[in-house]
Amino acid sequence: MALAFLIVPFVALLARAPWSSLGERLTDPLVTAALRLSLVSAFAATAISLVLGIPLAWMLARTDIPGRSLLRAVVILPMVLPPVVGGAALLFAFGRRGVVGGPVYDGTGFLLPFSIWGVIAANTFVAMPFLVVTVEAGLRSADRRYEDAAATLGAGRWTVFRRVTLPMVAPSIAAGAVLCWARALGEFGATVTFAGNLAGRTQTMPLAVFLALESDRDAAIALSLVLIAVSLAVLVPLRDRWLAA
Repeated sequence: MALAFLIVPFVALLARAPWSSLGERLTDPLVTAALRLSLVSAFAATAISLVLGIPLAWMLARTDIPGRSLLRAVVILPMVLPPVVGGAALLFAFGRRGVVGGPVYDGTGFLLPFSIWGVIAANTFVAMPFLVVTVEAGLRSADRRYEDAAATLGAGRWTVFRRVTLPMVAPSIAAGAVLCWARALGEFGATVTFAGNLAGRTQTMPLAVFLALESDRDAAIALSLVLIAVSLAVLVPLRDRWLAA
């Protein structure tokens, strides 16, 4: 029953798909631009999350800093908040009159919202917690005796981390990266609030699907099928390679 509940909606999309005009709809310049932006922003958000999120996960898993529980709750917060709230928070922080964005704009003229960088920032904000939580769990479950043995044999902290810790938690890092990428690809609320919905500039595939639902349902179905196909093309090979039991 659970499997049927999950599969039937996708079957319904396939049944309603406008197969005769699918190619024409998918080659529309606005569609290709939205798909390109979605892929670029999702991969960029994943890369940023890997660079920033792995050290953060290590800090939460391996240090005893004061207020660690509160910090962990703050890290997880974007996972449970409505995305539009996250977008509003980003706007008040990095917008033209934001706490950080205001001085930056006054000094350099750089404006983060309503740009591709705003899309990437919104995606990173909502997706990074998935990576951090997964990697932290991997670090907590890793057998630290191997790290202690390497240190006893004279390996420095960086060498132990690079040669022992990272290989042990590599499956967790891969799983976290996949979850992060998938979350970023499907992001809607924070993106539309912080980066807007400018066709050809900040309009991602989820935003294009939402607009198409109001005016052209066949186009919305076609765009949805593209997102499903792209997601499966990435998730299935990575699942078989890194996440298999």
